[in-house]
Amino acid sequence: MANKSDIVGSLAKGLQVIEAFRAEQPRMSISDVATVTGLDRATARRCLLTLHELGYADYDGKFFTLTARVLRLGMGALAAMPLAQVVQPWLDQLSERIGQSTSVSILDGTEIVYLARAAQRRVMSIGLMPGSRLAAHRTSMGRVLLAALPEADARAIIEASDLTPRTPYSLTDPADIMSRIAAARRDGYCVIDQEVEQGLRSIAVPIYSVHDRVVAALNTGVAAVQADAGDLVGLYLEPLLKVQDGLRRVLR
Repeated sequence: MANKSDIVGSLAKGLQVIEAFRAEQPRMSISDVATVTGLDRATARRCLLTLHELGYADYDGKFFTLTARVLRLGMGALAAMPLAQVVQPWLDQLSERIGQSTSVSILDGTEIVYLARAAQRRVMSIGLMPGSRLAAHRTSMGRVLLAALPEADARAIIEASDLTPRTPYSLTDPADIMSRIAAARRDGYCVIDQEVEQGLRSIAVPIYSVHDRVVAALNTGVAAVQADAGDLVGLYLEPLLKVQDGLRRVLR
């Protein structure tokens, strides 16, 4: 472990500022960033202006937005991860077969991080790509990943999450969310009905390694045109399970 004298505080603060930008809040003022990061306003301002000067952020005089240059910081690492490399061809084939977008993600604290994605059509108002993050507790992939944890660990993550509803369908009671996680653990899959965004449903399954360890989650998200969210099981569970079985033979 590095000594405190080896830590560059300004770099740490700059990374905090970059991480403050999310799909739900892509444009932020200095005050917004200070609030989200806990940094004082002067420090947030210096970090943002530095990012702007280096080409990592645009600035319109009030709001900052990250530029595509930020992707250089993470895309190379994501692309080099063996898991992302292995699953991408499977995602591409699955997406072509079912005619829907498919994704693979991992759990990172209270969020899921997209590792790979094959897009057929855009069904969410926010664009998803490798590196995108969503709250784990309200997503199908997040719930199957939480289901793979000991119950106490999953509950701790739920209690640390921001349970503010995104739609009228979003669950906000920790007991209700834990009940859905328990169902995902029992059933081996999870269906989400418009909790992330109205008009969007998704179904997810865990991805296992050859050692029967859950290493990621796989899902497809579709427009809510079926009469019932349960219809997703009949339409998409079997194709998802076939990919699950195939990856189980090759992931270590």
